[in-house]
Amino acid sequence: MSADTLTAPTPPRSPLSWSELGHWERALENMTTGERLHWFAETVAEPVFATSFGVEDMVLLDILHQAGVQGFRIVTLDTGRLPQATYDLMDRVIERYPLPIDVIAPEPSALSELLRTYGPNGFYRSIEARKACCEVRKVQGLRKTLARTQGWVTGLRRQQAATRLHLPFLQLDMDHGGILKLNPLLQWTEDEVWTYVRENDVPYNRLHDEGYPSIGCAPCTRAIRPGEDIRAGRWWWENPETKECGLHLAPQPT
Repeated sequence: MSADTLTAPTPPRSPLSWSELGHWERALENMTTGERLHWFAETVAEPVFATSFGVEDMVLLDILHQAGVQGFRIVTLDTGRLPQATYDLMDRVIERYPLPIDVIAPEPSALSELLRTYGPNGFYRSIEARKACCEVRKVQGLRKTLARTQGWVTGLRRQQAATRLHLPFLQLDMDHGGILKLNPLLQWTEDEVWTYVRENDVPYNRLHDEGYPSIGCAPCTRAIRPGEDIRAGRWWWENPETKECGLHLAPQPT
């Protein structure tokens, strides 16, 4: 193949250069969570907050509202297999916060193909099937949503999982075209999250009171036992190193 036929890589859509990324990573460490969100909204075109209505995301939703942060598109991925408690919480959120939330559902033809290939519960039988399910029910919808933005915000914390111990506040998310990814709650502890919820009367998923620290789709989530890791109830039949759905396990440049 000649050099003339090679396709040039798509340039990152980030509004920051590599040197600016390092500068702002250091600056974000000294900001409050509200200040981080304000900075992101002022820096990024059409920023997205993708919420699963987990307790961290509920804290971020409340801070967005309390701090008066403008400009975010708030989206949630309805996989079609969420617990009823999550749908009940969605109703409470709509009543509590004057913030429009876009609900993204799986693409019907892709979902039909998934079910023909693996059946309704194939995710229990292999990692391949489980990742295929996550791809159709979650990842594809998020990918399409993020194609129209320069950056998105998540509720990830370092304390949540072995796969998240070394996350920075600010990433270039190359899996989504080089957009920015902000993790404003990165250094919060679980105790700090729940203290904020209690002090600000933030609504949360009732499954948290039933031993579910991390909540995803109903078939792939269980309560944890005393002494277990907080992510032990997600895809509990897999090793910890594989316990990501693809939303947050994109390879990042070093």
